[in-house]
Amino acid sequence: MLFDYISAALVTILVTLDPPALAPIFVSLTRGMNAAERKRVALRAALIAFCILAFFGLGGEILLRLLGVGIPAFRISGGLLLFWIAFEMVFERRNERKQHTADVAITEDHIRNVAAFPLAIPLMAGPGAITATILLAGRAEGQVTYLSALIALLALGVVSCFAVFMAADRVSRWLGVTGNIVLSRLLGVILAGLAVQFIINGVEALVRPNL
Repeated sequence: MLFDYISAALVTILVTLDPPALAPIFVSLTRGMNAAERKRVALRAALIAFCILAFFGLGGEILLRLLGVGIPAFRISGGLLLFWIAFEMVFERRNERKQHTADVAITEDHIRNVAAFPLAIPLMAGPGAITATILLAGRAEGQVTYLSALIALLALGVVSCFAVFMAADRVSRWLGVTGNIVLSRLLGVILAGLAVQFIINGVEALVRPNL
């Protein structure tokens, strides 16, 4: 039944996107930006994530099959990229022209880069969300009504992430500079653990069929 499909898909999408868990990471990644810049990052990340998930919902399984790429590969590559971001968060790695936080200029390229990676990929449209979307699309069995419902639910999930990002701006102001720095270090460690878990899951998925 359509209702059963919608209810199951909604829960799956919200769990894999996990909007509340993204809030503190968003605060750390957009530290130094003003409210307008944070909003632009959030909106851009949401749009990119939705387009990616919608694409995989409508034709991702076919594309992966044609390319010979499996979801485990997404997990491993996403984990490696995410670990690099965590490393930068923990050790405050900057270019020479960005030696001090107070002197960091938020450029258009920086806003676009942060929105695309790591917010849109792999934090929002990550291996888990992509896998869930492909599986839910498979359950739709090509029925237009079910696929339309899936796209609508993906939009709802992404909008919920955007709403959380907007609330995160208030959290950032409340924490202040020192609080944001401390939070960035702590979240960097947590993000590193998440990245390693992505890699472990990918390796397990590759090894398990051969056991």
